[in-house]
Amino acid sequence: MRLKKLEVLRRMSDLGVVGLVATRDVEDAVASAEAAFEGGIDVLEISACWPGAAEAMKEITGRGLCRGLTLGCGSVADAVTARLCIDAGAEFISSYRFDDETAKMCNRSGVPYMPAVGSIGEVVGAVERGVDVVLAFPGDVLGPRFVRAALAALPDAHIIPVGGVAPANLDDWFQAGAFAVGVGAALFRPAGAERDYPAITKTAEHIVTQVALIRGCLE
Repeated sequence: MRLKKLEVLRRMSDLGVVGLVATRDVEDAVASAEAAFEGGIDVLEISACWPGAAEAMKEITGRGLCRGLTLGCGSVADAVTARLCIDAGAEFISSYRFDDETAKMCNRSGVPYMPAVGSIGEVVGAVERGVDVVLAFPGDVLGPRFVRAALAALPDAHIIPVGGVAPANLDDWFQAGAFAVGVGAALFRPAGAERDYPAITKTAEHIVTQVALIRGCLE
């Protein structure tokens, strides 16, 4: 495994949180990322489901306000899109499904590829194809019991739940053995508010502190 790939995965593991920025507005994506970063979440993912994703990524890295940020691209459907994201600066790629060509391309580029899984068989299949981390998605449907059961079958798997993760259930996910958690709406739309950047920063601070406390108790 390439050193850069190891470093990206180490940063995810150390922080325990990936902030999931999902918006179709470049200005909002940049401001949201900067607000979360200010609150201590320095691993972020920009959704690739809209044409401005690459522009937002370049703006976030170009402004220089998020030095040390690990930035990835999510909801990547295919290898062509993954290549465009990597060229725009993505340090990891995630997807709502496993795609063999995307996995090969990411492996050749030394970039972590994190596909979503919905069954233990899919976890096994992804790991056998060289995937280091999988996403339990949708997390609010699968639940922490899925993570616990998957790790009972594959103790060395690394699983990040995505979907429905919030400050109120962080303990459940880490108790189940989550490698990290992906937090979207609960972080970027606190209390349902849109574009409340000070609230995003405050929520990020709370999540980072809470995750550290939970994991400290589990050690």
